[in-house]
Amino acid sequence: MRDQERSGRIGCGFRGNHVASAMAEVPGVEIVATCDVYEPNAEKARERLARNGTAYKDFRRVLDRNDVDAVLIAAPDHWHAIPTVLACRAGKDVYIEKPLGHNVAEGRAMVDAARRHNRVVQTGTQQRSAAHFPRIREIIQSGKLGEVYFVRIWNYSNKHPDGIGREPDSEPPPGLDWDFYLGPAPKVPYNRKRFLGAYRYFWDYAGGVPTDWGTHRFDVIQLIMDVAAPTAVSASGARFALDDAGEIPDVLQATFEYPGFVLSYECTLLNAFGTGGRTPAMKYYRANGPDDRPSGMAFYGTNGTLLADRWGFEIMPELQPGRKATEKDRSSPDHFRMKREEAFTPDSTKLHVEDFFHCVRARNHPVADVELGHQASDVAHVANIAYKTGRKLRWDAVREKFHDDEAASALLRRNARTPWDVLRGQATRVKPCHRSHSLRRFDSSADVDVRGPSESGVPRDPLRRPSGRACRG
Repeated sequence: MRDQERSGRIGCGFRGNHVASAMAEVPGVEIVATCDVYEPNAEKARERLARNGTAYKDFRRVLDRNDVDAVLIAAPDHWHAIPTVLACRAGKDVYIEKPLGHNVAEGRAMVDAARRHNRVVQTGTQQRSAAHFPRIREIIQSGKLGEVYFVRIWNYSNKHPDGIGREPDSEPPPGLDWDFYLGPAPKVPYNRKRFLGAYRYFWDYAGGVPTDWGTHRFDVIQLIMDVAAPTAVSASGARFALDDAGEIPDVLQATFEYPGFVLSYECTLLNAFGTGGRTPAMKYYRANGPDDRPSGMAFYGTNGTLLADRWGFEIMPELQPGRKATEKDRSSPDHFRMKREEAFTPDSTKLHVEDFFHCVRARNHPVADVELGHQASDVAHVANIAYKTGRKLRWDAVREKFHDDEAASALLRRNARTPWDVLRGQATRVKPCHRSHSLRRFDSSADVDVRGPSESGVPRDPLRRPSGRACRG
């Protein structure tokens, strides 16, 4: 087992800096290269965590280096797939931020590349490494919460009235290669609102709130409920009030049908309250006031309701039939169908990064394996497609297309702009799975037509077949 890893960074923005800081704390890990099409970002990242390393503008130069073992990719969503696929071809392991790709086809290409080249690819859905989600899964799968037929996710924030604002097109700032930034996306003039923190408001580069925040929630919902994909989806919403340059809806509600339960997903950019129900002294993710709960999920069981976010959970028990209760009765088993329970855990990014490098060294599948990231990202993608088409869609997760709706299925991919139309081939389809130890290998057909780096490295030892659990440090 290796105990030294040299890593490169592709994308040096806010989230990338956070994850890279965690990587720098892992014993035996050295960051030797930073890369960003905005050269000031790459240089700042080098000065911060890679003083003896090299800053690049072109990610392919990082992949060309034989001394780079793994890469962190934290670029905008439309730059997730191509670097990941080419990194796998170059023999690098990959930590890739969510969502897995800009669209479903890109995600599948990333899974195939990881399997074909025996790479460890960890999706940045760090809640997979949080201690409280396995406990939630245990509570629900054991039946303690009763039968759960309805699950809810919400992502609320208030950007009213100006949203991201508006700015006129202009010349790119010094050090930015705007054409390279656009990459596979359509060519448009430079506009500050399409760059850095606001790019998620545009369909060319991302999928709005569902692919940004929603992917995290969809991932743990599928873990907890022991499912891999919905069978149908419908969505409604609009851009009601925001007066800005963005394109995504400011209100969106999507309903997913899963075997045995219904999931409702809500997001709005016009209100930050979210949902009520707070326990004194508990901390809540992204809460800014005394009453708000802007981000979370709820599992409505016949014995109680379990409310959770990435920091913890709490159970609100259901009353016994015919009973009423007051505040003083909260701990009385005579009044409620189950006991209250609550838990708090800190941010799990550090644990997630440690899991990645442990699996790099052990040649095993990580806790948020690329297939799991693909499955979670697909939920967000199909919700956006249902919104765009205005139709209820039936989803075939095995074939990764919609039943009897070619127009909707056409939105599962896009024609990338040359010369970045490099993802080629039809992926082998396997039945989706929700456990990383159940992943199957893929056939060795070509996955890309590379207009870029040569094969600069050879794969190390093939990934071991996991022995029944995700790889943990």
